[in-house]
Amino acid sequence: MIEQICEELFSLQDEKYRDFQCSLLPTVEPGSVIGVRTPALRALAKKLQGSAELSVFLADLPHRYFEENQLHAFLVSGIRELDACLAELDRFLPYVDNWATCDQTSPAVFKMRRPELPAHIERWISSQETYTVRFGIKMLMEHFLDADFDPCYPERVAALRSEEYYVNMMIAWFFATALAKQYDAVLPLVENGRLDLWTHNMTIRKAAESYRIAPERKAYLKSLRRKA
Repeated sequence: MIEQICEELFSLQDEKYRDFQCSLLPTVEPGSVIGVRTPALRALAKKLQGSAELSVFLADLPHRYFEENQLHAFLVSGIRELDACLAELDRFLPYVDNWATCDQTSPAVFKMRRPELPAHIERWISSQETYTVRFGIKMLMEHFLDADFDPCYPERVAALRSEEYYVNMMIAWFFATALAKQYDAVLPLVENGRLDLWTHNMTIRKAAESYRIAPERKAYLKSLRRKA
């Protein structure tokens, strides 16, 4: 069955798209990239969701191909029962090796069960795995910067320190989004230099690129840039 899925993935191959993808995925071995566009992967995930083959594919870790990981991300994101989704996430996240698979993992069930998420998010952001940490920060960004916002969440993210580019970039993305949605609550963390130098300046850069932040606020944020 796994071979059949791989055969279907290769039947959807676009070699020019594969070359483009490889240029965006420096942490992925180029030979593991088939070159399948996201809509085709989503359509295949929809076909597999709820099928007898689903559990076999989800258990087949680690995968050989980038697209298998992408397919896995979409399948886990479609699991409707929270405990089952969390169990599959905990099995899968240690094998995630790139930003794209991490960022396209977004379980729909989380929207309906937000009060139960913080304890799991704390586990993820406390991990030693780069993309598990990135996923945890992303879940805070997706689910806890609107009606369920609490100042403890940006405080927790500000306390993180990492040498990993893809963790620090997600921290910057989180804070730029937080400045767009919860400006007054989050601004003091930027003003007081609570982020490391690179992440601080990247946060301001991403905030300055945002269409959701007023020009006068962008101007003030730019004045907060720090030098080494």
